[in-house]
Amino acid sequence: MNPRITLEQWQALVAVVDAGGYAQAAERLHKSQSSVTYLVQKLESLLDVKAFEIKGRKAALTPAGQLLYRRARVLLDEAAGIESAAKSASAGWEAEIRIAAEIVFPAWLLLKCFDKLNAESPHTRIEYIESAIAGTNEALLAGRADLAITVSIPQGFTGALLMPLRMILVAHPEHPLHKLGRPLTMRDLRAARQLVIRETDALRATKTMVEATQRWTVSHISTAIFAASMGFGYGWYPEERIRGELRDGKLKPLPLREGAERVGQLYLVYADRENAGPGTLRLAEIIQESVKVECASAAA
Repeated sequence: MNPRITLEQWQALVAVVDAGGYAQAAERLHKSQSSVTYLVQKLESLLDVKAFEIKGRKAALTPAGQLLYRRARVLLDEAAGIESAAKSASAGWEAEIRIAAEIVFPAWLLLKCFDKLNAESPHTRIEYIESAIAGTNEALLAGRADLAITVSIPQGFTGALLMPLRMILVAHPEHPLHKLGRPLTMRDLRAARQLVIRETDALRATKTMVEATQRWTVSHISTAIFAASMGFGYGWYPEERIRGELRDGKLKPLPLREGAERVGQLYLVYADRENAGPGTLRLAEIIQESVKVECASAAA
């Protein structure tokens, strides 16, 4: 069976819904309003179905229209994915690869991975998005990243376990919390200054586990670690990111009665595994290989 509806007609239907009306859809698609209206009406005629009904002064989807809209979105996404894959194939390796990575992931290790990829494909540009908490998944969902290193795999995406993540509660050895000389409680933490890393997503909805009376919020983990090393507060930081500070005596684990360590996982997630280009696939392979080597070295 040959499809009777063109992608242009499906695009018009989706645009009317997403933009909020025919006039707005026409502006988004750079068409006249009459052209958009005709495309939708032609679609309805060919399928013998009513996609919209007028409610007040607005066009609302009928139940049948809701079904068509959902399937049309999938169809358009698939079409865009095919075009993207074709573009990558015709050019060989991608011109640019975008990766969003939680700032708790060792940046030095990721930079080494970039260098290894560029040795194989020197003309591939890399955009490295340093993100925090929900901001990493937001980059995936918004289509701003081809790969992501994140603490959770968002629904609808595929990914693989990359490495365990161990967060340690630390402060400078001369910090007043260390001077207490006993196991700490959450009350002790609430009375001291906490150093928090700002989420990079728009909502910033994740709540901190400690409602400290004093809090400094910074944009990057390096700043938070630097502030903690200067004695300005405490925080939970990845063991991999503070090995040097622990070794040099700039930071020391705090003896919290419970919860001084937090263990999680980091995942490597594709924006679109099926349509990923050769460069994206190769970078993912390099990251997995490098992390495996480093984890084995740390355990030895």
